[in-house]
Amino acid sequence: MSKGTIRSLIMGDKQADRVVPPSGFTAQLTLFVSGAMAFLAVFALALSLASGRLADRWAEELARAATLRINAPLDQRAAQTEAALNILRQTPGVDRARALSAEEQAALLAPWFGPDLPVDTLPVPQLIEIVEGEPGYDAAGLRLRLQAEVPGAVLDDHTRWRAPLVDAANSLRRLALVSILLIGGATAAMITLAANAALAANAQVIEVLRLVGAMDRYIAGAFVRRFTLRALIGAAVGMVLGMGGVMLLPDASEAGGFLTGLGFQGVGWLVPLLIPPLGALVAFAATWAAARRVLKELS
Repeated sequence: MSKGTIRSLIMGDKQADRVVPPSGFTAQLTLFVSGAMAFLAVFALALSLASGRLADRWAEELARAATLRINAPLDQRAAQTEAALNILRQTPGVDRARALSAEEQAALLAPWFGPDLPVDTLPVPQLIEIVEGEPGYDAAGLRLRLQAEVPGAVLDDHTRWRAPLVDAANSLRRLALVSILLIGGATAAMITLAANAALAANAQVIEVLRLVGAMDRYIAGAFVRRFTLRALIGAAVGMVLGMGGVMLLPDASEAGGFLTGLGFQGVGWLVPLLIPPLGALVAFAATWAAARRVLKELS
């Protein structure tokens, strides 16, 4: 594409704009597709960013947390709990450790057994919460010492279920990114169809323009500019509506978990602003390719 064509695309050309019908189903289709796809792209971006935050938070929190379970007879549980706490206080890399109260353990079991579970009368093991410090503790060495001094202690550093959770969040982020690529591809396909229809409808006008000396790049530039501007306007409207919808989503909360943390945060609110120019770029490339191909066929 020449500099003159690019200048004409940006500044506009009233004579060239007459080549492209200003209204009709092609204009409506381009505006609707661009707006709808931008709307969906905003939510896909929100899902991708939220999944990334979730994966990072789970990786950080679960990596620093561990649980020590004391499986001992009731008459030995208190002594073994105190012995385990002493070992943990002496272990380098353990920031803090504390035994959960009966009320806290009952709260952990409430979702499965109800709020009236008699923890004191059941053989529920004593749980000790461990928070890792920097640079961290030697889990293998700690297990060996606990095995020797506290026979009823079982250390769970959450490794078994930490990785699947983080992998699931990362997979969700990748799925959202793939969805954005599919949205871009669908947008390009629909705009290509609209451009082809507009070019076909103006075949006779194009022939007349050629007869009076108009170059193909001049004719193609008219179509490219009109469809690019339509895509830009439609994507901007869809982006605004999408961001408005994201703002209506509930804020992140511990009770709601992941389902309440789907919005943008901080500078993340600036990311959707890239959607309209990217939509216009997709429309530009699709329309330019379609125009050059159709004009070559009409030659």
